[in-house]
Amino acid sequence: MTRSGGLLCAIHQPNLFPRLSTLAKLFTADIWIALDDVQFARRDYQHRARLGRHDDPNAQQWMSLPVRSPNGRRSLINDIMILERDRSIRRILRMTRQHHGRGRHWSAVEADIGLVAEMISRTESLADVAITSTLLLLELLHWPGTVVRSSDFVVSADRSARLADLTHAVGATTYLCGTGGANYLRPDLFYERDIGVTYFSVPTATSHEVWAGAQRLSSIAAMASAGVSAVQRAFEREVHLRHHLATRDRVDRQSKARGQ
Repeated sequence: MTRSGGLLCAIHQPNLFPRLSTLAKLFTADIWIALDDVQFARRDYQHRARLGRHDDPNAQQWMSLPVRSPNGRRSLINDIMILERDRSIRRILRMTRQHHGRGRHWSAVEADIGLVAEMISRTESLADVAITSTLLLLELLHWPGTVVRSSDFVVSADRSARLADLTHAVGATTYLCGTGGANYLRPDLFYERDIGVTYFSVPTATSHEVWAGAQRLSSIAAMASAGVSAVQRAFEREVHLRHHLATRDRVDRQSKARGQ
């Protein structure tokens, strides 16, 4: 797959076996900055994943890892430690098979789920485990990108400025903004750094098997039912669209700059 133009950057917290909507955004980017030095949120997807059938909410269930926050509510994601690791391993293996083991393509993802479970036996770091769970899924899709951690950079504490600083630090020309960030993002801070902003959302008004439940369920659901190849093809369509929009945005901004 050829990605044209400048580099697209996505910034997102480490999530355990992330939702398909999140995985699609990361796949579309050339660089994923794992936002591991922000406050941990217990009601988010950082230490848990939602499993089950997209067409039956009653058949859906949270798979959560017990964790310890050493600094209470002020704890950052990269401070969080997984508790009861043997129990956590059994939970991951049992629940993923229970909800998705009958999927036509379960065998394609089973081994990587096992690798994540095995990793928990070697580390208590939630950030390490969550990032690995995401990278293994991206590798199944032959993602050609790169991941770095936000904790490796010194940037502004302001929410929008932090994102702009991080995008600039990795040399990306476009920031890929998800639906959540669109509510508070200040694009002017990116434009000041000669960085474009492209907004990302997954198709919702569709009956396509891949996108069903994409904003709610773990990516495991689509990969086990529709298959890795089907997910990859759906993602690649989004890649081409976002890179086209990013290129058009850069051309427009350059034309305006020359006209001033």
